Amino acid sequence: MFENLTDRLSLTLRNVTGKAKLTEDNIKDTLREVRMALLEADVALPVVKDFVNRIRDRAVGTEVSKSLTPGQAFVKIVQAELESIMGAANEDLALSVTPPAVVLMAGLQGAGKTTTVGKLAKFLKERKKKSVLVVSADVYRPAAIKQLETLAGEVGVTFFPSDISQKPVAIAQAAIAEAKLKYIDVVLVDTAGRLAIDAEMMAEIQALHQAVKPAETLFVVDAMTGQDAAATAKAFADALPLTGVVLTKVDGDARGGAALSVRHVTGKPIKFIGMGEKSDALEPFHPDRIASRILGMGDVLSLIEQAEQTIDREKADKLTKKLKKGKGFDLEDFRDQLQQMKNMGGLGGLMDKLPQMGGMNPAQMGNAQGAAEKQFKQMEAIINSMTPGERRDPEIISGSRKRRIAMGSGTQVQDIGRLIKQHKQMQKMMKKFTAKGGMAKMMRGMGGMLPGGGGMPKL
Repeated sequence: MFENLTDRLSLTLRNVTGKAKLTEDNIKDTLREVRMALLEADVALPVVKDFVNRIRDRAVGTEVSKSLTPGQAFVKIVQAELESIMGAANEDLALSVTPPAVVLMAGLQGAGKTTTVGKLAKFLKERKKKSVLVVSADVYRPAAIKQLETLAGEVGVTFFPSDISQKPVAIAQAAIAEAKLKYIDVVLVDTAGRLAIDAEMMAEIQALHQAVKPAETLFVVDAMTGQDAAATAKAFADALPLTGVVLTKVDGDARGGAALSVRHVTGKPIKFIGMGEKSDALEPFHPDRIASRILGMGDVLSLIEQAEQTIDREKADKLTKKLKKGKGFDLEDFRDQLQQMKNMGGLGGLMDKLPQMGGMNPAQMGNAQGAAEKQFKQMEAIINSMTPGERRDPEIISGSRKRRIAMGSGTQVQDIGRLIKQHKQMQKMMKKFTAKGGMAKMMRGMGGMLPGGGGMPKL
């Protein structure tokens, strides 16, 4: 996410971080680099101008010159201004209305609107503990109605059927009436998208908005369209009283132009970002955390939240109790840890939120991530090729057993030896973390297993 921008800005700001004194000249040079980085990232020109001017005003004032560490003070200003243009803080959905709270989803065709409805339904059900009904008012694409029905089934929310012979307003009103009867908390209304903005489309969605009076009107836009995303969002904001924006396909956006432009251009907050195809790949948008990611400082808070949501508490507690009783951390437990990491989005999902340790650039991170994913798959294959007895007690794995496991897992005999050695190191680490405070500390220590963390398992 935003790799190009992170790479350019990290390099530029690294040059000023250690400076004992900042002059107007080197501030000017740095700002030129920042401006170029933003323009290359496809950030809208008015946003770039405003951003650079605000940094200049603060940097040439007393804020930096009176600081004991002017270079670091300058980086803090850049971070604060990044947060400011993206909205300062996360804005939650305003659902404190008489149920059902209606959320109207708008956007162009292909932006990922229907998929986002499914993700948002899951988010509201699991994290906000709301009952949810979804309905499609897209009477132009029968496939969109079927897609929403499938998604509703997958995430376990109520689907209200509709068909192309009905009018969008009638569909939405019937769905809301049904939700009232069933005491459902939230109704998500998916609307028709077009390939481009046209008067007919805007008239239709304006009529729909007027009829259902939604608590939230969210504009869904593809982050990969860069400046176009901001321009399209502005056109919708002019036609509809939008309450927020959802940026989709952010995981594929190497530039970051949309994330930095949309709030400034529309005046509407980005409330969520879509980070992949899976139904749980929707995150609340936190400008401070995204600014930190853009500057290569990582996003440890989101990583902890992700761990809390995806880690199997039952398994974690069981393992803690087992270790406290003095029983060893066996290879089945080791495999469980690998699977837990996979559930957190694999190494790609983890590394995106970790600080760029050792100043790794995106290309290096990509290579390290690919190598690590391969190694972890190999480790899992080796453990799966063992008998239950061997997993519980690796000490019994003799030379002949190693040969059998290697053949079963498509690896070399020496790979089995290395895995057993790695497991012994992990055993020691587990014992230490359990003694010092249980699974929470163990999770923090997982950083040491990642590329750049100093302890990546070598196979």
